[in-house]
Amino acid sequence: MFDRLREDIAAIRERDPAARSAWEVVTCYPGLHAIVLHRFAHACWRRQWRWLARFVSQLARFLTGIEIHPGATLGRRVFIDHGMGVVIGETAEIGDDCTIYQGVTLGGTSLTRGAKRHPTLERGVIVGAGAKVLGGFTIGAEAKIGSNAVVVKPVPAGGTAVGNPARIVMPAVSRPKEPKHEGFCAYGITPNADDPMSLAIHGLIDHASTQTQRIDEIVAALERLGARVEALNAVDGAALVDLKRLCTSMDGKTEERTESLAR
Repeated sequence: MFDRLREDIAAIRERDPAARSAWEVVTCYPGLHAIVLHRFAHACWRRQWRWLARFVSQLARFLTGIEIHPGATLGRRVFIDHGMGVVIGETAEIGDDCTIYQGVTLGGTSLTRGAKRHPTLERGVIVGAGAKVLGGFTIGAEAKIGSNAVVVKPVPAGGTAVGNPARIVMPAVSRPKEPKHEGFCAYGITPNADDPMSLAIHGLIDHASTQTQRIDEIVAALERLGARVEALNAVDGAALVDLKRLCTSMDGKTEERTESLAR
């Protein structure tokens, strides 16, 4: 028990620069208090002392603001940072070295008693503040869940999920091994990772701007050749030039010029 406690204290000091001493962690970190009380409640749950297990979990909730069902399984060195408002359901499984921030819900969407209703977090998962992970699926090892994301489907190992509903920003890729905690991303924020939805929208805007410029160039070229274009500066795009009609008009005028030159 004391070995696990020492591991938890060391993990908190490594991941939270605000932790100045082991004594400060032991006395001032509700996430640690909630995990210690959960271990006792979970032991009662496994021995079929269900009422006592639920009572201890509710006592921990009253003291820390963190609600962990006694049936949930927590691995080693799990860090619940700040912790207020965290809810972890009965069939949730949290792997070693996971980090969970305030306001996180690991919830279930099924009403089937005894079924796997809550998510499984594999080793090293980071769940940002306010995120909701709902369902009995798996979040892969070293994955990151961005703050306020709503995750309703599996996330691959090493991936990052953001948005509502969540979408994968950075799928798992092979990269060289990083030093310990060098790759830790607080609140599940991945540096230099762009949201593909945002990239797509910006790409469409750039494309529309390019097309507008090209149309202006075509219109100018047609005017130089003698075509008359009305409503060139109209705000409404529907009032701009119909290129087919312009081309037809140009073809007609070209034929007239050809005939006049022939005469």
